[in-house]
Amino acid sequence: MRGELEHSHTSEAIRARLTGAPPISYLRDWIYGGIDGVVTTFAIVAGVVGANMPSTVVLVLGLANLVADGFAMAAGNYSGTQAERDDYNRLLAIERKHIAMVPAGEREEIRQIFAGKGFSGNDLERIVAVITSDNSRWAKTMVVEEYGLAPTPKLPALAALSTFAAFILCGLVPLVTYLGAGGLFPCIVGTAFVFFAIGAIKSWWSLTTWWRSGLETFLIGMSAAALAFGVGFGFRMLFNAPAA
Repeated sequence: MRGELEHSHTSEAIRARLTGAPPISYLRDWIYGGIDGVVTTFAIVAGVVGANMPSTVVLVLGLANLVADGFAMAAGNYSGTQAERDDYNRLLAIERKHIAMVPAGEREEIRQIFAGKGFSGNDLERIVAVITSDNSRWAKTMVVEEYGLAPTPKLPALAALSTFAAFILCGLVPLVTYLGAGGLFPCIVGTAFVFFAIGAIKSWWSLTTWWRSGLETFLIGMSAAALAFGVGFGFRMLFNAPAA
């Protein structure tokens, strides 16, 4: 357990922290883009080396992968995040319609939701009255409590940019270490370091220790890298095999 508190609990600090919309995390988008970037780029390097192809092929395919696959992942993440945002707005519109048409039923839903949280009697009725006194707050509460959606949807553009930036930054490592250091071993070391670093950084947002999180990501990533090398080496053996 950490010795320091993560934030202050004075009245002023609490008011400042709770003012406005809740913070939005794009951690998943960074992790997603970073791991995929280093895996796919190393897969190209390992596959080319396993197939015994020239280094120029690594450069061409590696750069093409960084731009094309990175953009494709960012575009996919943009579309997926936009779909989540559209779903949030759709459900919000439904709740607003229901509040306008059947307010008594929607008020009962609020009552049962907070009764399930342990409120009862006058306390429960007071909560219901406060929430349903503002239609905007009422509808947003229903979307969060009834459908389990986040109170503040992520911005698709920032989600896509996070994925693309992490893909490029992490994906450059296998390419640069292979071409700059002139061999597969430095590339493996650099790739392994990135996997471990991603996992270690990820632990800042979890209860897992940094070395355990780093080791877990390292094992997952290097398994994918080993698979890529095996495929390339297998094709090399297949096509270089003597005719029967």
